[in-house]
This record gives sequence, structure tokens and C-alpha cells, in this order.
Amino acid sequence: MMLRFARLPFICLALVLLAAAPAAAQDAPLALDAVLDRAEDFPTLRAIVVARDGQEIAARGYHGHRVADTANIKSASKSVISGLVGVAIDKGLLEGPDQPIAPLFEGDLPADPDPRLFDITVGDLLSMQAGLERTSGQNYGRWVTSPNWVRYALSRPFVADPGPGGPMLYSTGSSHLLSAILTRVSGRSTRALANDWLGALPGFAVGGWEQDPQGVYMGGNQMAMTPRSLLAFGEMYRTGGLAPDGTRVLSQDWIDASWTHRTNSRFTGDEYGYGWFMRTLGGEEVHYGWGYGGQMLYVAPSLGLTVAVVSDENEPSGRTGYRDDLHRMMADIVRAVRDGDPGADF
Repeated sequence: MMLRFARLPFICLALVLLAAAPAAAQDAPLALDAVLDRAEDFPTLRAIVVARDGQEIAARGYHGHRVADTANIKSASKSVISGLVGVAIDKGLLEGPDQPIAPLFEGDLPADPDPRLFDITVGDLLSMQAGLERTSGQNYGRWVTSPNWVRYALSRPFVADPGPGGPMLYSTGSSHLLSAILTRVSGRSTRALANDWLGALPGFAVGGWEQDPQGVYMGGNQMAMTPRSLLAFGEMYRTGGLAPDGTRVLSQDWIDASWTHRTNSRFTGDEYGYGWFMRTLGGEEVHYGWGYGGQMLYVAPSLGLTVAVVSDENEPSGRTGYRDDLHRMMADIVRAVRDGDPGADF
């Protein structure tokens, strides 16, 4: 009997440790809840979805919006266009990023083209290094009211030489040329290609999408998706191009190429590849798509983490500091998932 009683303190200690283990395991989810609670302070935020290792771990709607609501993901769709270009290359419809674009636009080139037009490649359009005057910013209105968006984009004067080493000239016209290229080489609309080629991704679908006067779907803007659809696209990149059932949707080589540093944003200094920005957040390398108003798709491969954020499409995110607020929130999500850190610095 004495021996049995002598063992009781050790048994009690073991029971205490076992009881404490589940609480410790819950630290990270509780910290994530705290970060998402604080996000309520952002008046233009609409929804956030967070997944880790393919499992949704959080989903929130804000200010009367639901996660199931469709949103205009704006320029975050440039990442989608890049993905479709990658699939077209995988399928042999395009030669690769070094393919010149001029032969694909016979009949749409200016009457007396600048010789540098024949130097622009598919990769130059993807990395925003075509050298042509931008159609975004103050030039956007003139571009989208023109009778032919493709011809207008190709007729812009050169403000830099095209190709690697040139400055990043962020231009939705460049992305739209990619959409036109996809339509020409496939004989199908870019929307049909997106829903077909990416249809193996559970929950992925493109809803409404604006077209130019010739019927080409707008490359790099005005694309409707739910947050979970956007997340599904990001998950494909996180998994190396695979759908959850193992179906190969996109090659790992294209993902690596897209996430390779090619230039830097003159607005933020962030690295840019083929339709994706890159920066360090919360101590981890993060690749992200960014759309006007705060439409964000974040992928942190080291943590198996994908986050989709949608916001009011009518409020600028860069000039108001909201984009930076979202980056800080993502840094806190990274820490919460990785470390269970309950603190947030926004």
C-alpha cells in the first residue's frame, strides 16, 4: 500500500500535463481569432478566408458581408492571367515566356510601328517590363474608352526599352494583351479557359467579367470571384500546381518562374515576378496578388498558409495606407499560425 501511495504525486503530475496539452494546442487558433477580431476595425474590409495545409481554419465576413458573396478582385486577377498563361505554355499553345508577341497581333500593330514592338515578349508583359507607356493610373480612362483596347495598348509610345533590366511599368494594358493572346492561340474566350483549365480546383469559378469592345475578356481587372474561389486559386500555387485530388493543373516550373524576382514595384519597392508580388511578412516569404481597394491573395509556402481578402472595390488601398494595414494583418496571421502569438501590431 505504501508503494501505491508513493506513486500518486507522479500520477497526478502526469494527469496535469495531459490536461494542459490540448490548451497549448489551441494557442494558435485563439491567436488567429484575436487577429481576425481586430480586423473588424477596417471599415472597407468585406471578408477573409484562411487555409493551412489545404484545410480552411478561419472564414469571416465583415460589416454585413458574407464569405459566400462575390467580389470584384480587380488587379488580383493579374495573378490569374499569369496562371492561365502558364497552363497555355504547359499545353503547347504558347512557346514560353521568351516568345515575341508581335506575330500574334498581325493587323493590330500601328501602321509605322516602333521596331522595339518586335522585341516585346510574353514574359515582358507578365513582368510589366514591356516598355510601353502605361494604360493604368491617369491613362486608364482614355484606354477603356478607346474603340479597340488591344490596338490602343500596342500604339502607346515607348518610355523604356522592353525586356529584363527595364523598369516595372504597371499597366493593365499589358495584362489585357495577354488575355487577347490566350484567346487567339486557343480560339476560346479567356473566361471559358479559366473555368475549364482551373475547373479541377474545388470552389473555383469566375463569375462576371468585363469585356472589351471586341469581346476579349479584360486581362487583369474587373473579374468577379468569391473569396473561396480566390483562395482555391492560391492553394493551387501553394501545392505546386496540384488540385486536392492530385490532378496536375499547372506545372511547378511555371510557379517557380512566376515567383522569381524580375523587377521591383516603383510604388512599394516589393519584388515582382510574373503577375505576383513578393515580400517578407511576419518573418516568412510571402507571395501575393494585389487588387485596387484591398483585394489580396497571400501565399506563405513555408507555413502551408493561404489567405484571401476582399474589400470595398471603390476605396483606394495604396493611398490610404489600407494596403499596408492588410500587410500588417497578414504578418500577424503568419505569427499566429506559426507561433501562437496573441499580439497584433496594427
